[in-house]
Amino acid sequence: MPQHAQHPATKPLRWSLLVAPVAGALILSGCAAGGGDDGGDSGGDSAAADSFSVMVPQTNDQDTAYAQLLEQYTEETGVDVEVIPYPGDAYNTQLTTQLQGGNAADVMIVAPGTGQPISVISLAEAGFLEPLDDTSAGVIPEGTESLYEVDGEIYAQPNSLSVSGFVYNPAAGEEVGVDEFPSTFDDLLEACTTARDGGKSFAVVAGGVPFNTGLLAQIVSGTRVYAETPDWNEQRAAGDVTFADSDGWKQTLEDIVTMNEEGCFQDGAAGGTFDSITNGLGGGSSLSAPVPGSAATSINAGAGLETDVQAFPPAEGQDPIALASANYAWGINAAAEDGTKAAAQEFLDWAAEPEQAKTFADLFGAVPITGASADSLLPVYQPIGELLESGAYTGLPNATWPNPAVYDTLGVGVQGLLTGQNTVDQVLEEMDAAWG
Repeated sequence: MPQHAQHPATKPLRWSLLVAPVAGALILSGCAAGGGDDGGDSGGDSAAADSFSVMVPQTNDQDTAYAQLLEQYTEETGVDVEVIPYPGDAYNTQLTTQLQGGNAADVMIVAPGTGQPISVISLAEAGFLEPLDDTSAGVIPEGTESLYEVDGEIYAQPNSLSVSGFVYNPAAGEEVGVDEFPSTFDDLLEACTTARDGGKSFAVVAGGVPFNTGLLAQIVSGTRVYAETPDWNEQRAAGDVTFADSDGWKQTLEDIVTMNEEGCFQDGAAGGTFDSITNGLGGGSSLSAPVPGSAATSINAGAGLETDVQAFPPAEGQDPIALASANYAWGINAAAEDGTKAAAQEFLDWAAEPEQAKTFADLFGAVPITGASADSLLPVYQPIGELLESGAYTGLPNATWPNPAVYDTLGVGVQGLLTGQNTVDQVLEEMDAAWG
């Protein structure tokens, strides 16, 4: 299940980060905040108030990215912000309960898209979120407007880009003669053989965990499907294509089968767990792992390594592409007083400025939602900096799939490919059935 990213300074390896991008299973935090006053139609002053409250997720005491940004805002503006942090395993339930009860905070963290109780579209259609201004609309990554928009209005502001790819340990690669991350799929297969000859695996996967196997498939699908057909999901929703008849999706899963057959994954990969990834990357027995990029920051801090984030190698004739999406967003409570809403929107406008966007992204271990450039990213993202700066990235495919079952089917299906119990055609047909 997805969880909120860890503060980069945190020392222990928190492998809950490895499942962060799974739409439909977002675990954040929550509790009974006192935010929403008497409702948005209570005749409050439209002038901006001098305070507001914010409900934020927190996985541990060091997870303070939201609080630090809000503290900076208070220092610069004098606006009093009450930050209400909650543990990471109850946010979905608590947020929806508080919104229904009229006692939610003025500002909250929500999830773009559909398919979750705290998804932007679901909450907006239920009347819980306030429409935002043009500044908020302007930071939404191109092509993802539908994750935030209802009837022409924008209802949330993404706060950073979360990158998923192969977290790679160059030092471990050099130990076995892999001098750089492969630039093509053929190079990758050669690197797998070289790593095996040196007593390591090129990649370690939690093959027994559908969230990780599903993420692996999504990472591969970036070049195989979405680089050439960025609107593939829209075509699937319209019934113009299916998984089963998609050459790109077939190639995605066939490449995973090939990697497995060529020994790219660790021994016993089909039964692998997140501990396998921890031990493989942390102990140097594997060169890489398909995980969220924020995990690289935790690995480097906790294990004293210098890993970085790499895009999956394209096949012949394909272009490289990164996988990046805004997994978290700010939303304003529609039940707040008018003046409080105005104060909250002023904060969102401030947070959208490139300087603040970078500050938050660095604290969060992510990529700025605005103003990102190849030379201003955290060191772990330098290998894909040019892709991110040029816009050569696509969001997580499952963010706009109609229900969580499609992704669950993909993850379980890839498990079956690793064990030999499934065929590629079976997995794709089952994904179409889950689509509905």
